[in-house]
Amino acid sequence: MKYRSEITGVGSYVPPKVFTNFDLEKILDTTDEWIQQRTGIIERHWVDDETSNSDLGLEASLLAIKNAGLDKKDIDMIIYATLSPDHEFPGTGCFLQAKLGLHEIAVLDIRQQCTGFIYALSIADKFILSGSHKNILIVGSEIHSKGLDKTPRGRNVSVLFGDGAGAVVVSRKELLDSKKDSRVIATQLFADGAFAKELWIEAPGVACGNDRISKEMLDEGLQYPQMNGKTVFVHATKRMAECLGSVCQEANVNLADVDLFLFHQANLRINSKVAEMLSIPEEKIFNTIQNYGNTTAATIPLGMDDAIKAGVLKKGMLVASAAFGSGFTWGSAVFRY
Repeated sequence: MKYRSEITGVGSYVPPKVFTNFDLEKILDTTDEWIQQRTGIIERHWVDDETSNSDLGLEASLLAIKNAGLDKKDIDMIIYATLSPDHEFPGTGCFLQAKLGLHEIAVLDIRQQCTGFIYALSIADKFILSGSHKNILIVGSEIHSKGLDKTPRGRNVSVLFGDGAGAVVVSRKELLDSKKDSRVIATQLFADGAFAKELWIEAPGVACGNDRISKEMLDEGLQYPQMNGKTVFVHATKRMAECLGSVCQEANVNLADVDLFLFHQANLRINSKVAEMLSIPEEKIFNTIQNYGNTTAATIPLGMDDAIKAGVLKKGMLVASAAFGSGFTWGSAVFRY
């Protein structure tokens, strides 16, 4: 018997508190006009209490499992993508596993930042096709707000990020018709660590010298994300366009055949530029960055859930996704939903 990996359930969750650009004007020495022109972001959701990353992941997971028509006990693996873990160790997937009441199943945490969901989907697909697992829960979840420099010093980065979680269940099914079956058709993954310091958090870390963390590091703000925006923009547009074309070629589909594009939501200008480079009609791209900001590993499953709720994404549609992020990492996927 030949298997296929089908996305059978999708769920998402964002904290209820909304922070608009006008809210940020009061603390970051910025303006709504500046933020919208450069990013496309209008508002984002930030936690304002003791909510943890795995709390957000739990809410999204329960919805994805329910929408898949499964019971929690049917899940036999969790792949958790995040760069904002509950704790340095163990991985946040273990905390989610305990909250779900699932004992002994495999849990895998991955740190591929904005490309985390694409990496996780590719990993899940290969476990499913091997026949070793039946229902894999993928979670992309972030709480950025607790780790941002909310002073004018950090405004160029802090306006970009939001909190939220998205989850999907990938299930093993029998492959009957390779052209019509809902399935993951192709994924491609890439990285180039030569650019790791163009978008990173320097401290704390064991590579920082004799101390993982020191008062001097904190005073310098090394615990906050730093980004070379121009370099990221150039590489993001180039790499996303490249891997989209490449994965479609591997999947033996034309870009024109794709019904919907679900891009990582880092910057509206990046997505528009990729669309221009590949002659993709804007109406085929479903963007959510205006409402959520960049939720890193959560953006694609969060956007998928919104697209389903809006009636834009329907069963049987051909979907292409691409993401680019810190590392540098990037990747793409083609699947029939």
